Amino acid sequence: MPSVSLPPKESNLFKRILKCYEQKQYKNGLKFCKMILANPKFAEHGETLAMKGLTLNCLGKKDDAYEFVRKGLRNDLKSHVCSWHVYGLLQRSDKKYDEAIKCYRNALKLDKDNLQILRDLSLLQIQMRDLEGYRETRYQLLQLRPTQRASWIGYAIAYHLLKDYDTALRLLEEFRKTQQVPPNKIDYEYSELLLYQNEVMREGSLFQESLEHIETYEKQICDQLMVEEIKVGEMLLKLGKLEEAAKVYRALIDRNAENWSYYQGLEQALQPKKGTVEKRLQIYEEVGNMYPRAVSPKRLPLNFLSGEKFREKIDKYLRTHFSKGCPPLFTTLKSLYSSLEKVSVIQELVTGYDISLKTCDLFSPNASGEKEPPTTLLWVRYFLAQHFDRLDKRTLALEYINAAIESTPTLIELFYVKAKIYKHSGNLKEAAKWMDEAQSLDTADRFINSKCAKYMLRAGMIKEAEEMCSKFTREGTSAMDNLNEMQCMWFQTECAAAYQRLGMYGEALKKCHEVERHFFEITDDQFDFHTYCMRKMTLRAYVDLLKLEDVLRRHSFYFKAARCAIEIYLKLHDNPLTNESKEQEVNSENLSAKELKKMLSKQRRAQKKAKLEEERRHAERERQQKNQKKRRDEEEEETSGPKEELVPDKLERVENPLEEAIKFLTPLKNLVADCIDTHLLAFEIYFRKGKFLLMLQSVKRAFAIDADSPWLHECLIRFSKAVSDHSNLHETVHKVLSQEMKKIFANKNYEAFNDEFLKKKSNSIQHLLSGAKMMYFLDNTRQEKAISIATRLDETMSDRNAKTCTRVLDALLEGSLGSCQSQAEDYRSACHRLFPLAAAFLPPADEDDKCPASLNNTTINHEVLSNEI
Repeated sequence: MPSVSLPPKESNLFKRILKCYEQKQYKNGLKFCKMILANPKFAEHGETLAMKGLTLNCLGKKDDAYEFVRKGLRNDLKSHVCSWHVYGLLQRSDKKYDEAIKCYRNALKLDKDNLQILRDLSLLQIQMRDLEGYRETRYQLLQLRPTQRASWIGYAIAYHLLKDYDTALRLLEEFRKTQQVPPNKIDYEYSELLLYQNEVMREGSLFQESLEHIETYEKQICDQLMVEEIKVGEMLLKLGKLEEAAKVYRALIDRNAENWSYYQGLEQALQPKKGTVEKRLQIYEEVGNMYPRAVSPKRLPLNFLSGEKFREKIDKYLRTHFSKGCPPLFTTLKSLYSSLEKVSVIQELVTGYDISLKTCDLFSPNASGEKEPPTTLLWVRYFLAQHFDRLDKRTLALEYINAAIESTPTLIELFYVKAKIYKHSGNLKEAAKWMDEAQSLDTADRFINSKCAKYMLRAGMIKEAEEMCSKFTREGTSAMDNLNEMQCMWFQTECAAAYQRLGMYGEALKKCHEVERHFFEITDDQFDFHTYCMRKMTLRAYVDLLKLEDVLRRHSFYFKAARCAIEIYLKLHDNPLTNESKEQEVNSENLSAKELKKMLSKQRRAQKKAKLEEERRHAERERQQKNQKKRRDEEEEETSGPKEELVPDKLERVENPLEEAIKFLTPLKNLVADCIDTHLLAFEIYFRKGKFLLMLQSVKRAFAIDADSPWLHECLIRFSKAVSDHSNLHETVHKVLSQEMKKIFANKNYEAFNDEFLKKKSNSIQHLLSGAKMMYFLDNTRQEKAISIATRLDETMSDRNAKTCTRVLDALLEGSLGSCQSQAEDYRSACHRLFPLAAAFLPPADEDDKCPASLNNTTINHEVLSNEI
């Protein structure tokens, strides 16, 4: 049907509809639509119907919106407004970007030079990273509007993202020539254009051109620090102009004497590594003499010094910081703990300070000068507590921190470290208790509040953690809802893990899905920046944003949530939750009349309680929605309808858990392929789905990353046995699997391969546990030998710690090595002797005890200490 033209009166009303839509005055827009459609002559006017649908969509009435748009489409197929453009806008609002692109392409067939449609299409193409299509669309916009800078910039960015740097630079240079900026005037937008142009040169490895460019225009660039860093960091060093680079690095150090990267660059420019350690040290001493208050030139030489020179420098460094009272001292020196020699020197010096300060208030008995204040001894003990915690000597660490607390019971840092020691010891409840003590000393400190909540979640105290966070969340809403609204993902990932440990899988999955929604929202939020950044000329930040969004799900928050969700879905597939009503029917058959009456009464009370709880939650939700509605501006309604509510019971009773697990796995396979856990999680899913080629792909990728992984060893044994036990495999598939597994197993059978693995990794508890589990898996008659291998606690074991031993105990209790309760109890007792603080190894009667009584004694045993040294 041809487009129906409106008379002047209705035409003016239609223009007002468009204006109301642009200004988000949706209710007024609907009134004008009604005025046009009330006229019988224009009751079926397609464009008005389409605009009414679009306006209703903005008010969240999606069903009605689609109905009006489709009706308008039927009535006026040849109008690009009501046909494909509006339909594309509707699809875009529903995040169906691929469908919206198709609609825009159809709209362009009716009006190929429509600027608005081309702009909308280009936004969707860059959002979906259709870079070839984006380049073509930007070229059309450049032809239609060559005087607009967004046309040039967008076209250049398209080539930049496609890594055609030469063309991108030509376009940027042509555009730069049109910018009339006086040589001596600094213009921010022009400055950003120059820096972006230089960034493209560096990415294209045009280092000489980049250096010449930055030197030519440096006076017109606002960010002079960036100019200097580009010169030395990117250009002068790479071009071999070391003397010039050294001058610029010295100028940068003059500007900021604490930036470690400047010292590393200065070393590269001066090349002292080819000389002696003395020459390297001389660089830092020169800077230290110029800036005596700077810490970096005193700290950095400790990385490469050794012997007496190291002792001399670390002694001076430690004394200065202990006298000043510097809480982050241990954190600053933590990187030195990879060297046993340096650790020994630090321990000898600081324990000597402790003894001397207690007797004569000096760092050494022979020292002269003023006596140290009492706080110096406090910071020495604070340091030693962290030092011995790092060395897994937790009893000694606790003695030092208790002594410090006894002298100064109001210092937050002391309780914080004590909580940390208990956490590393494996006693999470005690750790949470001491962190709560630290928090109580300063309830206005958001950091310590968050740390306390995190420790509580680790200890399974979810309700207490929520109450702790509620001190800093918005009033009138629950802490959980507000933290979700604020995208507080550290809390949600920890909360998911806590629910998983407690077996509350529905609640855990809810948190995982909330995190997944946050990442989707962050990806979707970039849509608004495609036009904003080109308009404001923040081009470097814009390209960085696009690159970040491409790898967003590499973030540890997403990995933690995805891993938690996959593990739960695997568990739900292996052990589906039973229907409670059916279970009760079966149980009721075996009950007497009295027991049945008692059970039904109990069920009624439980149902009544659940109903009251649900009513309370419903009332709370209604109240929250009402408050949110009041806060929302009446004219700026939300553009999308409410999200689907995440119901824990529904989430944990999905029909196909493995398919849900794959949804979380896919981003990990694309973006976190360098992590072995990604491929082993993939194997676990495909193993249950019976996808042999995908299983092979997963173990091969994992094998390439770490061939000695204990989890991979278990997967290989299970996979090979599954292949040999499966008789219905296609001949070609079986041939491929056999060939590939021969390469890994080197023509050995399962038992020989497992025995070789145990022999090769005889000093690792984790590897011995995996080997023992597979020994029992392949032959359950070897249970006794498997248990003896898994429960080895020799001093030669490289990973003999509370965390690893807890895994072994869990495996014994879960039945991974068969029924072995007595052996598990013996193992627990042996571990308790080794790790008296770990909660997992406490005897059943002592599980609620705080800690062994001897640890409450704050007197330090110096005989034990001398043996430790």
